[in-house]
Amino acid sequence: MKSFYIKYVAMTVCIMIISSVIAFLVCNIYYHHALKPDNDQKNTEIAQSITAYIDNHPDVHLEDYLENIAQVGYQLYLVDAQGEDTFFGSSFRETALPGQTKKRVLSGSIYHGIAEFPNQTFVTGFFANELQNTIGVPITHQGESYALFIRPDIKLLFNEMHWLFAWLLLLTITLSVLLVLFSTKYLVKPISRLTKATKKIADGTFDVSLHSKRKDELGELTNSFASMANKLGQMEDVRKEFISNISHDIQSPLANIKGYTNILEDHSLDERDRKEYIDIINGEITRLSSLTKQLLLLASLDRDQDILKKKSFQLDQQLKELIRHYQWLINEKGMMLSYSLPDIVFYGDPSLLHTVWDNLLSNAIKYNKENGSIMMEARETEEAVTIIFEDSGIGISSEEIKRIFDRFYRVDASRTRAIEGSGLGLSIAANVVQLHEGEITVKSTVETGTVFTVQLPKKRHVSET
Repeated sequence: MKSFYIKYVAMTVCIMIISSVIAFLVCNIYYHHALKPDNDQKNTEIAQSITAYIDNHPDVHLEDYLENIAQVGYQLYLVDAQGEDTFFGSSFRETALPGQTKKRVLSGSIYHGIAEFPNQTFVTGFFANELQNTIGVPITHQGESYALFIRPDIKLLFNEMHWLFAWLLLLTITLSVLLVLFSTKYLVKPISRLTKATKKIADGTFDVSLHSKRKDELGELTNSFASMANKLGQMEDVRKEFISNISHDIQSPLANIKGYTNILEDHSLDERDRKEYIDIINGEITRLSSLTKQLLLLASLDRDQDILKKKSFQLDQQLKELIRHYQWLINEKGMMLSYSLPDIVFYGDPSLLHTVWDNLLSNAIKYNKENGSIMMEARETEEAVTIIFEDSGIGISSEEIKRIFDRFYRVDASRTRAIEGSGLGLSIAANVVQLHEGEITVKSTVETGTVFTVQLPKKRHVSET
């Protein structure tokens, strides 16, 4: 994370530098196209006002007057027709000036050296202390012709501003870097916490505290990560519960098979006992087979959304056939089953939906009371088909309803009838209903009964018109 911190700071500083360079270049373009012509015009007017004063006051001492002008904040260069020249004020860094330029000014032309100065960066363009970077105007004094070249003395006029801007720039850069360092640390801190939490999760520790009050993307990421960690913890609990349950569900029938197989080795057993033990072994084998089929089906539902083999079929006939299949068990338990199943043609996967109805009806029988009742009802509208399974059984508490569709979850083990089965049936039913884009809900009252409601949207086959 330190590397990310350093990279972020370095990137921010680079952005600041690049932005400053771009801003500098943009300002330079603006100076050359707008400020430099204005600066040339302004200094031309000042030079012309000097010449006007000299013309209006022929008795003024020229050199003394120009010396006073220099002290106000200007650099001056005076040259006469004979080439005699004099400098006033601060010296120029570069005094080279073409003789042709001097002759043009002496002959009455104005030299716009500031406007014509080469287009370099404005730092050298504006602050270039060169004789070429001046304004030249002709002067006539006491019958003599002169060429006067003038430019502002930048060092004298703006020396304090130089220091002010230097300190301002230095403080701006220093404070910007410090603020970047602290603000970046503030931004990176949640990521550091997320990294530590990720390592804890990788080590199998899901109890992490990451809730953030931040309202930005990092706060949302932190809270989402905390939610993910919580769900992973729940999944880990489910995984452990799965291993425990599957181990029990496999080990129990295997132990019975082994035990009765050892008994069958006793040749003194009569034929009736031998047949009874073989039936028990076959029952345990059937139990294992059913468990593996459920596991395979659940795995198929998880990984393959195209597992559905839809077709139109008589849903009411499927439910009636299921009732006939369980009729002997219902009669044996002394239960009363009633149903209302009007003629319904549905487009779906009949095999998977049969698994749903089978699980719901078998649960209604398994968890019912002695001499209890079961009611099945089918309703059809233009939009959906609704199937209802209602029983007068032992019921489910509100806390247990929240997990009733979890894999391998079984109601309170202290209620002996509730621990039968693999705990996969309702999970499979919920997956099948979801694949049909439907919804399965449950309402239950302890010691009163349970109602499962399955609602499936009706969809026409693409070939139907």
